[in-house]
Amino acid sequence: MNFAAILAGGHGTRMGATDKPKQFQLLGDKPIVVHTLEKFVLMEEFEAVILLCPPEWVEASKDLVETYVPAAGKVSVVAGGATRTDTVKRAIAWVEEHYGIDDDTVLLTHDSVRPFVTYRIIRDNLEALRTFDACDTVVAASDTIVESTDGTTIGSIPLRENMFQGQTPQSFKLAALKAVYEQLSSDEEAQLTDACKALVLRGIPVALVEGEPFNIKITYPVDLRIAHALLGEYE
Repeated sequence: MNFAAILAGGHGTRMGATDKPKQFQLLGDKPIVVHTLEKFVLMEEFEAVILLCPPEWVEASKDLVETYVPAAGKVSVVAGGATRTDTVKRAIAWVEEHYGIDDDTVLLTHDSVRPFVTYRIIRDNLEALRTFDACDTVVAASDTIVESTDGTTIGSIPLRENMFQGQTPQSFKLAALKAVYEQLSSDEEAQLTDACKALVLRGIPVALVEGEPFNIKITYPVDLRIAHALLGEYE
């Protein structure tokens, strides 16, 4: 069975002073997170969609789902954790508690503030898991990437053709992801910026799935302005 975990556990501090996390701000006539949820609840490939949000926003999130989301019964709202890793672990626990986990169980994780993900990207993620235990959605880097360890001088300039920018979804055979999380030391877990890195640390191949330049993450106020411009073009 396939499950989607929509990661909305952050508070969006980089968006500036607002009265609500960025995922609950309006994009057009609906909250950003609603646009994202709609992409998944209407896909028959998913048994259930898990929305993981800040604990204090659980009840408000349930209200949003009931108000805006078609097939709202397919969505379960769960409190996220203190970190992205904790939030993904809570999604794993939810699936295990309600459905169990076997070798065919798949978890697709997606940022709640990437509302322009396409059905093609989602299906390509699911297809990649026919061969691999994990996959990551990426786009080829269009700019030269400069590495600096001190933030002052250049340490290296990797070959641009080898560089990609990570997006989401990131998708996993759930049994493999759970096993890797259980093996990580506290030092390794502290290095994680996303779930794919956990598998990379263990030498497990992670497939690349082609993303889209417009599959943007709404992080800063300017991103929200760009998203409003994209809304009319891609919806």
